[in-house]
Amino acid sequence: MVMMEWWESLSIAGKVFYCTAIPATLILLIQTVMLFLGIGGEAEGGDLPDDLPDGDAGDGVFGEDSVSDMSDAEGMEGLRVFTVRGIVAFFVVFGWLGVALDAADVALYITLPVAIGGGLLMMVVLAFLMRAVMKLRSDGNLDNRNAVGTAGKVYLTVPPSRSGEGKVQIMLQGSYVERDAVTDETEAIPTGSEIVVVGVSGQTSLVVRRK
Repeated sequence: MVMMEWWESLSIAGKVFYCTAIPATLILLIQTVMLFLGIGGEAEGGDLPDDLPDGDAGDGVFGEDSVSDMSDAEGMEGLRVFTVRGIVAFFVVFGWLGVALDAADVALYITLPVAIGGGLLMMVVLAFLMRAVMKLRSDGNLDNRNAVGTAGKVYLTVPPSRSGEGKVQIMLQGSYVERDAVTDETEAIPTGSEIVVVGVSGQTSLVVRRK
């Protein structure tokens, strides 16, 4: 009876918010448990879009606009915002924000935009988190030895004669990655230069030469 009286005391908007928040929260909890158990991961395959160029495209080089295009994948365009998990998270935040604001007698014309904005913000935050998790998982499965023979571009100047490390961007096992690099050449390889991976140095660095 107490529960019924409490329910009847809620406004229509409050009831809608509760009916949104509670089921969404339960679904999110189930998804989270499944994620930790390694069941039903929706982001398998990485966080990059399906239309990225192949590592073999353009004679092994990414093409004229490759660096800028692939850099976009590391920014907002590379986020998987509208996923099932993201949509559920939206409704969780939307519902509970709505409940809190409604309980505080905030006007509905203020409550709705704030709840929607909070939900959208949560989707973006979750997308960043999932991208970070998948990047860690992907990096853990990548073997730098598979990069030998792969072409790419210099991101940070590679010092000459292995006197220091630079950074290069390459396609490795279907993922666009950034790796430390050294070179045996007597001149530095500047940013933007096309390179070819010719070997591996230690556990993390690649040996490259100009293409």
